[in-house]
Amino acid sequence: MNISVVIPLLNEQESLTELHDWIAKVMQSNRFSYEIIFIDDGSTDDSWLKIMTLSQKDDSVKGIRFLKNFGKSQALHAGFAKAEGDVIITMDADLQDNPEEIPELYNMIVVEKYDLVSGWKKKRYDSVISKNLPSKLFNWAARKTSGVKLNDFNCGLKAYNKNVVKNIDVNGEMHRYIPVLAKNAGFTNIGEKVVQHQARKYGETKFGMDRFINGFLDLITIWFISRFGRRPMHLFGALGVIMFAVGFIFATYLGIDKLFLNKVGRLITDRPQFYIALTTMILGSQFFIAGFLGEIILRTKQDKNRYLIKQELNF
Repeated sequence: MNISVVIPLLNEQESLTELHDWIAKVMQSNRFSYEIIFIDDGSTDDSWLKIMTLSQKDDSVKGIRFLKNFGKSQALHAGFAKAEGDVIITMDADLQDNPEEIPELYNMIVVEKYDLVSGWKKKRYDSVISKNLPSKLFNWAARKTSGVKLNDFNCGLKAYNKNVVKNIDVNGEMHRYIPVLAKNAGFTNIGEKVVQHQARKYGETKFGMDRFINGFLDLITIWFISRFGRRPMHLFGALGVIMFAVGFIFATYLGIDKLFLNKVGRLITDRPQFYIALTTMILGSQFFIAGFLGEIILRTKQDKNRYLIKQELNF
């Protein structure tokens, strides 16, 4: 199979038929073998009924229905696990991503041998204040922190070599940072393509300003995980040892000063250096214990299901 199109969605009943017909037209005109995987992330409208209707008319349509809303990352994870195409295309269900971009994205993976190609919505039709400016700030911070030189990390339209999606773990809210996850896994040939962005035709956006706050927090998380996720003791243990050593040196100095240099001076507990030394040694011990516990948890953890599937179609 040439292409798997993975589409996570939440309450997008109005756009699904039009989106399916558009994708099918592009695939058939380019003679691709394909599948379209819709992941219903707990919709409360008739999205799943639309998917069922489409699957009855078109065998290439497949569906996964979550028991409740688990988030876009979990939806992508489920879609990636089921995808069978040599190239996996992800896109949003709101018709803001243009399926006409699929053939060129496919060629960039197959012919130009990219591991991952991310779309760049250079010209956007979103609100400048609420989405465009925060997005630019977010992308700048992501570039500086991750070292991945992309202009638009959060674009839903992306293309992947099959090996990429089968070897990365998308969890939490990490869908924004799939290129970073891919790089950390060893897939370094990451490209970018300017894609057409279209104004939302139906409904309202499901994302607010809070996604940018969460995005920055996730950026810190992924920075930590990429460097210390498998060796937390290297960070917390090192900080703990350094802080404990600083506190111990302070305490030793105060002890020598009191016992040998200034025997009749003020009490040690009257000196601010004593409390600095004590606090530093306590914090150092806590950091060290945190690193030690992190190592134990890492070695004993068991993977658990992050989402529950209620129903599947055509798998």
